[in-house]
Amino acid sequence: MDWNEAIEELEGKRRQAKLGGGQTAIDKQHEKGKLTARERLDILFDEGTFVEINDLAESRIDDFGLDKKRVPGDGVITGYGKINGRTVFASSEDFTVIGGSLGEYHSRKIVHIQDMALKMRCPIITINDSGGARIEEGIDSLSGYSGIFERNTIASGVIPQIAVILGPCSGGACYSPAICDYIFVVEDISKMFITGPQVVKTVIGEELTADELGGALTHAEKSGVAHFYYKSEKNCLGGVRELLSYLPDNNQSPLPVKVGKPVNQCRSLTNLVPDNKKKSYDVHDVINAMIDRESFFEVQKHWAKNAVVGFGRIDGNTVGFVCNQAKYKGGSLDIDASDKIARFIRFCDCFNIPIVSLVDVPAFLPGSEQEHNGIIRHGAKILFAYAEATVPKITLILRKAYGGAYIAMNSKHMGADIVYAWPIAEVAVMGAEGAINIIGRKQIKEAEDPEAKRAELIEQYENKFLNPYTAAKRGFVDEVIRPDETRDKIVAALDVLKTKQVSRPYKKHGNMPL
Repeated sequence: MDWNEAIEELEGKRRQAKLGGGQTAIDKQHEKGKLTARERLDILFDEGTFVEINDLAESRIDDFGLDKKRVPGDGVITGYGKINGRTVFASSEDFTVIGGSLGEYHSRKIVHIQDMALKMRCPIITINDSGGARIEEGIDSLSGYSGIFERNTIASGVIPQIAVILGPCSGGACYSPAICDYIFVVEDISKMFITGPQVVKTVIGEELTADELGGALTHAEKSGVAHFYYKSEKNCLGGVRELLSYLPDNNQSPLPVKVGKPVNQCRSLTNLVPDNKKKSYDVHDVINAMIDRESFFEVQKHWAKNAVVGFGRIDGNTVGFVCNQAKYKGGSLDIDASDKIARFIRFCDCFNIPIVSLVDVPAFLPGSEQEHNGIIRHGAKILFAYAEATVPKITLILRKAYGGAYIAMNSKHMGADIVYAWPIAEVAVMGAEGAINIIGRKQIKEAEDPEAKRAELIEQYENKFLNPYTAAKRGFVDEVIRPDETRDKIVAALDVLKTKQVSRPYKKHGNMPL
């Protein structure tokens, strides 16, 4: 074979690999309102920077007519490139090739790119669009999944791992995204479930559509599996790029700095946050008053809305926010909010992101449903996560900080480095009415005017306990501050804590109450 023939053969294979399952299959993908695997990578990466590797790998199985279906690439594109100028590794499953099913070499390609990402200590993004395990390849496809899961686990806490669901992701395929740090989904396109609608109907007789069982909105609102929900693939992939702008390349690299427009609207906080603790407000307003303009990037905004978590920038630097949201369930901590908060704290701690906690919490949500479903176990995750975290931890008590929920929300006793409180803050075992019903029951019962006595005792309790000054006297609050001082105080605290170092006893890892 001469040079001309050799190069023509190479270019032919490259063309075949780029065409995937062929134009007809590509057209079907577009008819479903979906982009192709390559189109997705073009949007995700900086223009002209993506480098594909293992593009000619293909299945070695001929059984069941697979020899007529296989093409170079084996249904997944892998490689690396630049996102916002930083190196990122990626895989993108190609549904046009045997339904994007995972076989031996398909999984080898993903495992190889995972290994490369970990060696280079760079983030990895996996785009999932697959019909599941390739049945024709039998046990080799199942073995492939296990290799992916193992690498997900080894890389966890070392490099950011992001999964994007842009098509079906069923059975064992669900677990790689589940181990990743973040999952992105798109309306009407993303489908995640362990068992599909037909199996569910056969086994338990329940009729559900794919969207009802495991669609994008289901996982964004109900299950909490998805962290980010978008209306289109283009916006979703733009969201992945935005998330990466807040994150470091790995757990030993510095956080990225993105200079924005500093904002200090803290003078407005006395109008935004009512001093009447029975009135609600939106904690987003508090966050946005102190961070760089339009820099808050919320995580799991559709799930467990009584808690708000996400990333913001202060003077261009990434900060993680953990907040109670008084608009929902009074900001109380329930099972889902506990899981949401704990996982976010642990992610921030993995990648050295300082945590600012905005506290307005009346209690762990009471009731038999919460107790029977394990609020004790789930609530303990917050305690564990905060106490375990060694990053800078700053707490601001806005209004209520009662009982066990006060302790859980990064109190001084749990390891907060600096605790601030507004003058209207109430740090106590519980609210006045509930407390007096217990400790003043006898006095109220024996009084000539029980209601007047109750009101008198409530006022005494409020004056003595429902303020930040008792906690400040004990050193549980470092400083009582005016709302208009909030941003300046947090900026100063972040600055002094940037050299924080903590030494802990040797252990392989703690035993978190999962």
